[in-house]
Amino acid sequence: MAEFVPANLGIAERSALLNSLVAPRPVAFVSTMSAEGKGNLAPFSFFMAAGYNPMAVAFSATNWRDGHAKDTMRNCEATGEFVVSVSTRAMAERLNQASYRYAYGEDEFDHAGFTRAPSVMVRPPRVAESPAALECRVLQIVKTGDGPGAGNVIVGEVLHVHVDPAVMDGGMPDNRRIEHLVRLGADYFSTQRPEALFSLKRPESP
Repeated sequence: MAEFVPANLGIAERSALLNSLVAPRPVAFVSTMSAEGKGNLAPFSFFMAAGYNPMAVAFSATNWRDGHAKDTMRNCEATGEFVVSVSTRAMAERLNQASYRYAYGEDEFDHAGFTRAPSVMVRPPRVAESPAALECRVLQIVKTGDGPGAGNVIVGEVLHVHVDPAVMDGGMPDNRRIEHLVRLGADYFSTQRPEALFSLKRPESP
């Protein structure tokens, strides 16, 4: 077995190790606005469901390697609102372009060529090309450290959900109709193809 002690590794090595092992990860495409109304759109693969009561999601906006907070984090602190648009294979190349570190206040919707769609309960727009979006209000921000690579776990209550009827079945979104984009280690992405799905019911006895 190869053995690693994170305390003995640099930030880049920790990133490579963790991203390769905690995988695949769904990609949250997060739109925010600054207090002055400047838009931002960025992908985050440290993303998860966080609860049902209230319905909540969480993602981590790790600091840049120079220690500065990302624009998404700054906007969430300033306004308390964000939207997560579900990422698909068809969005991958443009989504990756949105991960570039543009100057604060420059909107990746324009740089990456995505279309703004209005939200219902928050100011940031959602991504029209996405099959689903979750409008959220920040509940809590948990900082896991300081400086380069430190995490900022942003937990948001889901206030409103948009779902394209084309991916619905039986009144709910159907994973067989959404080619989810997922992130792995290094530069690898993948997709959740319908033919790879299998079903296991929870056990009802020991």
